[in-house]
This record gives sequence, structure tokens and C-alpha cells, in this order.
Amino acid sequence: MTEQTTANGALHISATRDSLMHDLADWLVKQTLQRPDAPFRIALSGGSTPQHLYRLMTEEPYASRFPWQHMQFFLGDDRFVPHDHADSNYGMMRRLLFSRVPVPAGNIFPMPDKGTAEQAAKEYEVTLKQIYQGDALRADKPLFDVNLLGLGTDGHTASLFPGQPVLQERTAWVAPCVPPVAPHTRLTLTYPAIHASRHVIFLVEGADKKEAVTRVRAQDPACPASAITSAGDLIWFLDQPAAPAPQN
Repeated sequence: MTEQTTANGALHISATRDSLMHDLADWLVKQTLQRPDAPFRIALSGGSTPQHLYRLMTEEPYASRFPWQHMQFFLGDDRFVPHDHADSNYGMMRRLLFSRVPVPAGNIFPMPDKGTAEQAAKEYEVTLKQIYQGDALRADKPLFDVNLLGLGTDGHTASLFPGQPVLQERTAWVAPCVPPVAPHTRLTLTYPAIHASRHVIFLVEGADKKEAVTRVRAQDPACPASAITSAGDLIWFLDQPAAPAPQN
């Protein structure tokens, strides 16, 4: 983990949304089985697109192939609402994934939903540092094996929205933010925490995301996702409608 991969990383394009989800599920199984006895740490994304993936992971042949006992699940971002709130990413993941597979409860690390957003961000960072067994991120030691990201039409990813102070954060691993277009305060992993991953994966589907994908891959500075990097590799898993036009 010595090279830095930028947000115009490798492309994996599937014909349809269904084939896209199967392709990514197959890829995830392969990654987890390569390290069957070590904790496999994955930061999951909220939003509507990955819900199809989470449902698929609970079905055969995937449900019996994932080494659930060795997998540890984290959140890339969440709305600062109670876990049973309809807008909670963790609540969605618990309903669609965690409640349907034999992952130990102690292997699931939701973002806190109590106190203030600032306190919750600090608490989650403490949790990450305990898991990482260190207070400083190292280039040769990933925080996550996989960091799964989505992409908004405005170029945001996780809860890194355009124009927000969190985009300037280079010290904290987790930070609160209050997007002007969103109804809730958010908690999000910061650029440094996302960077500290073996694999950063953008999962994007639909023609409405094509322009955002094209802008981010062209490193448009107006898109927060353009500043995403990975200490390992970065792969875009796209369906055909979301794929950028070929460059001449």
C-alpha cells in the first residue's frame, strides 16, 4: 500500500443493474475468501443503490459463501438520527442485511446516535482507533479492506457535500456536517479515513449519474468525490447507463 490511486481509477462496467450487483457481490466474496482467518473490515454506503447489493448478499449462493464470522462492518456515513428512524442508514442495513445473515453482533459498528453530532463523531473515531490499534493512519496499514462509496448527482460521496467545511478536514477520521440540501445533520468518514483502504469502490447505477461519473473521473474540483484517493486501488463498478462516454 504505497501508491495513491485517484478517483479516475479502474472501470468495471456491467450491462444491467442486476448484473452489476452480482459482479460486485462476486468480487466481494473473492476478496473476503482471500483472507479467511483475518478480520475483513468493510465500510458500507447508504443510499438506494447499495440496498440491492445488501439484499443479494443475504441470498444464495452468497449468504453461505461469505465468512460472516470474520467480517467487520462499519458505516461510511449516516444521518444523525435514532437507529430506528426511517432515514437511518444503519437501520436500513440492519433490516436488509445484518438481521438476515449470521454476522456476530460484536462485528457490527454503527455510528452513534446519542449526544451531539460532534460527540458522536469523536466517539466513532475512538472506536476506529481502537480497532486500528493506533492513533495515526499509516500507509502500510489499511483501516478498511473495502470502502464502499456511492455518488450523488452533485458529485458528493459519503456525506462529503460541495462547499462543506468537512472537505478541508485532514486530521479527524470522522466529522459531522450539515448539508444545506439535506434534512439531517450527518456523520461521515473524512478523506483521510477513506483513503486508508485496500480497495475503494464506487458503486453507481443509472443514467442520471452519468454526468457526475464523467465529471469526477475528469477530476472536476467542484465534485467532492474527485478528491477521493485510495492507498490501495480504486474501482468504479457501474452499469452501462452510468458509464462515461469513451474518450477520444
